[in-house]
Amino acid sequence: MIFNFKEIVSVTLILFSVIDVLGSLPVIVDFRKKLGRIESEKATLAAGIIMIVFLFLGERLLSLFGVDVASFAIAGAIILFLLGMEMVLGRNIFKHDNMDVGVASIVPIAFPMIAGAATMTTLISLRSAYQIQNILVGIILNLFFVYLVLKSSNWIEKKLGQGGTDILRKIFGIILLAIAIKLFKANFSV
Repeated sequence: MIFNFKEIVSVTLILFSVIDVLGSLPVIVDFRKKLGRIESEKATLAAGIIMIVFLFLGERLLSLFGVDVASFAIAGAIILFLLGMEMVLGRNIFKHDNMDVGVASIVPIAFPMIAGAATMTTLISLRSAYQIQNILVGIILNLFFVYLVLKSSNWIEKKLGQGGTDILRKIFGIILLAIAIKLFKANFSV
């Protein structure tokens, strides 16, 4: 097993831009406010398991259910769109009452925000262009960064203040809507 530094850097940067945990920070802060806390370890571990399983079994799992990658990506885009609408409008679309912190750390934090449809379809694409061991290292590096952001979300929120958090929430809500629409358009065939 030979590691290729150039491939690792490429995979890491590609996954970093797709996962966009910094862009998800307002959503993470919002969920932490609603729930009191987020289990960073659990969310990171769940996202890692989802990504690694999908790296090895993704296409087979989807075909088992008769779902193509494009349809899966569109379903993920719809969920991202609804999360973006929540952020922009300040209304709850998803039920948050009596939500367990452990469950919320997995849905929607680990999936679909970190290991969502865009990440999963990217992993399928990466598999055809890069060596598995380099993709795995890229996943692990991204998970480390995700963990740091999740763990420090309280500190980041304090530094931004309520006004800064609200502004970021609206801006990134619109960006999340745009990402969802882009993902939808890229996978929608007439």
